[in-house]
Amino acid sequence: MRIYRTSILVVLIILIGQSSFVARASAQSKVHIVYLGEKQHDDPEVLTESHHRMLWSLLGSKEDAHDSMVHSYRHGFSGFAAKLTKSQAKKLADLPEVVHVTPDRFYELATTRTWDYLGLSAANPKNLLNDTNMGEDVIIGVVDTGVWPESEVFNDNGIGPVPSHWKGGCESGEMFNSSHCNKKLIGAKYFISAFLAENESFNATESLDFISPRDYDGHGTHVATIAGGSVLPSISYKGLAGGTVRGGAPRARIAMYKACWYLDDEDINTCSSADLLKAMDEAIHDGVDVLSLSIGYRVPFYPETDVRDGMATGAFHAVLKDITVVCSGGNAGPAPQTVGNIAPWIFTVAATTLDRSFPTPIILGNNKVILGQAMYAGPELGFTSLVYPENPGNTNESFSGTCERLFINSNVTMAGKVVLCFTTLKRYGTVANAAHYVKRAGGLGVIIARHPGDTLLPCLDDFPCVAVDYELGTNILLYIRSNGSPVVKIEPSKTLVGHPVGTKVADFSSRGPNSIAPAILKPDIAAPGVSILAATSINSTLNDRGFIMLSGTSMAAPVISGVVALLKARHRDWSPAAIRSAIVTTAWKTDPFGEQIFANGSPRKIADPFDYGGGLVNPEKAANPGLVYDLGLEDYVLYMCSQGYTESSISQLVGKGTVCSNPRPSVLDFNLPSITIPNLKEEVTLTRILTNVGPLDSVYKLAVEPPLGVQVTVTPETLVFNSATKRVSFKVKVSTTHRINTGYYFGSLIWSDSVHNVTIPLSVRTQILQNYYDEN
Repeated sequence: MRIYRTSILVVLIILIGQSSFVARASAQSKVHIVYLGEKQHDDPEVLTESHHRMLWSLLGSKEDAHDSMVHSYRHGFSGFAAKLTKSQAKKLADLPEVVHVTPDRFYELATTRTWDYLGLSAANPKNLLNDTNMGEDVIIGVVDTGVWPESEVFNDNGIGPVPSHWKGGCESGEMFNSSHCNKKLIGAKYFISAFLAENESFNATESLDFISPRDYDGHGTHVATIAGGSVLPSISYKGLAGGTVRGGAPRARIAMYKACWYLDDEDINTCSSADLLKAMDEAIHDGVDVLSLSIGYRVPFYPETDVRDGMATGAFHAVLKDITVVCSGGNAGPAPQTVGNIAPWIFTVAATTLDRSFPTPIILGNNKVILGQAMYAGPELGFTSLVYPENPGNTNESFSGTCERLFINSNVTMAGKVVLCFTTLKRYGTVANAAHYVKRAGGLGVIIARHPGDTLLPCLDDFPCVAVDYELGTNILLYIRSNGSPVVKIEPSKTLVGHPVGTKVADFSSRGPNSIAPAILKPDIAAPGVSILAATSINSTLNDRGFIMLSGTSMAAPVISGVVALLKARHRDWSPAAIRSAIVTTAWKTDPFGEQIFANGSPRKIADPFDYGGGLVNPEKAANPGLVYDLGLEDYVLYMCSQGYTESSISQLVGKGTVCSNPRPSVLDFNLPSITIPNLKEEVTLTRILTNVGPLDSVYKLAVEPPLGVQVTVTPETLVFNSATKRVSFKVKVSTTHRINTGYYFGSLIWSDSVHNVTIPLSVRTQILQNYYDEN
């Protein structure tokens, strides 16, 4: 019998949408990825045989080649993963047909209200959701921890036949077989070879994880639900946030590719780059329309054209085959330059809050009411003694009221009381441990004063665990110190949606600018990723229906994947770049109610493009953008040339001969739906091209909101489209009046025909000193 267990650490991993990085010690023989670029054969068997021959010639025998081979990449691109020594890897890297040989590396794992909030209510008969039959013919591929197929969100009630372009299937394994798939969950595969090669001590028999597509952790099930889960009415969480649960494209099909595995002894999930590449390769072959990956790694990042960033390599080949690749931006915010998955062909997502809060009344003995935040659905806690654990004579006085040090305050009686504590740490474990200490000591509840931007999470066992900011916490402390017998009453939490709750970029959401290619704006877009209710595996659920409320950019990325699926259903001929442009150029710069979006951090500020890219996704507007900034293979080649990639490696990557211009092109001319100039000194001129996807005869006028101290001139100022002119270019001349190095200033460039407002962010930084050193 399989034994299930959860722990505080596992819950933490899920809630923040990522697990910890796993370091791997180098061994004599280690998995390496041998990347050969674009396929030279259409027959996958021929490709695999050529990979074996290459290994055979290196290792000397068929048997050794077979034992060494881990994966053969043969659908989206050509290459293989194999166990090699450093010297063997070097010999392969020296072969002219090899683009790169790199060691395997490991990645991290990065609702009821979401879709109404974004204007995609199923009750509205005239919107993108219903116009596309809820994305029924679109296939969303999810690369993650697997799937819990029994979840109600994967029911196929009323869904038609499997799309004819589907070539995949369901792979059998532990507690999983083809009968677990249906017309909703149409595919499920797992990839573990590289993980096993790097974790020789892993015991598949004793592991809590399933050696199959089945999801132990729950992360994969959760993100798949958000992207394309079927409609389920009347789902609630802990008595809060009740309502209909569904994915963004509730009739879209789901294909799960499990490439992330749970390590019991470390309580973490980890994803091998070689396994991820194989999963993406299979997804390309199987016919997915969208690839959703809530996976990433931390700084320092590899260049996006470096095969060591396996996801960027796989994504490049997917995009060339018209598959939109959506990735989470990471949970290392609010620090700048932390956003990951920054390749310009990846759609990178930041996380915002919803217009929802859970006010929890705290009533002090002096009748003052303080509204905290909690997910507490238990009974009202009547007036109870309130204590702050401090002792002026204690040598640990400076830590006396610190949440993470409650266990040392054995001299303070907590039994039968509510405890107030303060913390500066952002980790959920701090909150959970504080509640655990208080409960173990016989306490009846805990009030935690913390940074106001920190993510709200529930405490286990429905223990009263209420969060307040430092100001309110200090007010409570002053009451305790001024009263000989302080008492408090805690009422159950309520659910509040709409006004007056504001939308904010989440504190944890990773921020730009891009640390690899500063001229490429990242993140691209923002979507709700805080307290998102969706399905999970029964192993990790906190209720009996298999649903949980989680936070992270892991949750924001599949929101965009669901929107992409709807757009793909409506515009089958749009490229991934056109879809991204449509979403970025129509995004809200305010919340849906017109209020400013702030970015949580220290201090809280008005959000800018490095916080949320183009803004908050606006699905209805994205369906009819008017104009798009499109990209094709030649544009990506221009980008790689501008970044100094060698002509031979570009040629192998794209599968045809490439010659870069001399001088090399400017990265500023890369046709993104944004303009970012990271080192402006002298005047620069750049080019953008717009493609008409709206009315045939259209005239667009220019409006510019220049960044502070920056002069922006655009020619022409009018764009005219007709039956003969579907693409029009324009030039942007940018100069600065700043005579010192500055931070980034932000503006926007808008083309309007009175119906459509095609808006891109403009970010400029003056870097005179850097240019001075470059020139001298």
